[in-house]
Amino acid sequence: MRTATERFIQAGLVVAVFGGWQAGVALGVIDPFFFPAPWDVVSQMYAWLSDTGFYRHVSVTLTETALGYVIGTVLGVAGGVWLGLNTTIARILDPFIKSFNAIPRVVLAPIFVLWLGLGLWSKVALAVTLVFFITFFNAMQGVREVNPTVLANARILGANRRDLLRHVYFPAAASWILSSLRTSVGFAVVGAIIGEYLGASAGLGYLIAQAEGNFNAVGVFAGIVVLAMFVLLIDRVLDVAEHRLITWRPRATETTR
Repeated sequence: MRTATERFIQAGLVVAVFGGWQAGVALGVIDPFFFPAPWDVVSQMYAWLSDTGFYRHVSVTLTETALGYVIGTVLGVAGGVWLGLNTTIARILDPFIKSFNAIPRVVLAPIFVLWLGLGLWSKVALAVTLVFFITFFNAMQGVREVNPTVLANARILGANRRDLLRHVYFPAAASWILSSLRTSVGFAVVGAIIGEYLGASAGLGYLIAQAEGNFNAVGVFAGIVVLAMFVLLIDRVLDVAEHRLITWRPRATETTR
C-alpha cells in the first residue's frame, strides 16, 4: 500500500508540474520561446521517434557513451584496486592524480579533438576521463576499507593474494564500485554530448546543437528529455545488476519489516 501511495504521489507531482506548465503557456504567463509547452516537446519527440534517421543519432551517442563508460570503468577499477593495495605507490602518485583530476574536462575536449579528430574516439576519450576518476577513487577507497580482521582470518586459512582479491577485496569494494557506476553513467553521457557539441555529424548532442543554433527551444527540450530517459533506463539496468551481484545486502522492503 505504501508503494502504491508513493507512486500515486509521484504521478500527481508530474501532472501538477507539467499540467501547470502547459496551462501557463496557454494563458500567456510563460513565454514559449524560452519554455515551450510540454505538448509541443512531446510532439517533437514523437516526430523524431517516427523518423528512422533519428535512431542513427541515438546509436552514435549510445556507442560513444558505452565505450567511454566501459573503458573508463575498467581502467578506474583496475587502477583503484592496484593503488589501494600499494600504499607506497599511491602516496608517490597522489599529487599527480589530484592535479590531473583538478583539470576541467571541458578544457580537455579540444585537445582530444586535435589528437583524435572529430570522429568517434575523441568523444569516447572525453567520456573516459569523466568516468575514470569516479570509479577510481571509489574502488581505491573500497579496497582500503576492508576489515583487517577479515584479512587476517583469510590469511590464517591459507588464502594467497589471488584468493584475497577474489574473496575479500572485491566483495568488500563491490558496494563502492557499484555506487560509482550509477553516478558515472550520467558523466559518460555528458562526455559524449560535449564532444558532439564541439564537432560532429550525428548524435543527440548534434541534434540539440542544431536546435540551439536555430533558436528552436522545442528541439532543445526534446533532446534533454530523451537524454534523461536514456540515463534513467541505464540506471534501471544497473539497479537490477546491483541487486543480483550484492546478494548479501538486505533490500529496503526487508529492512523495514
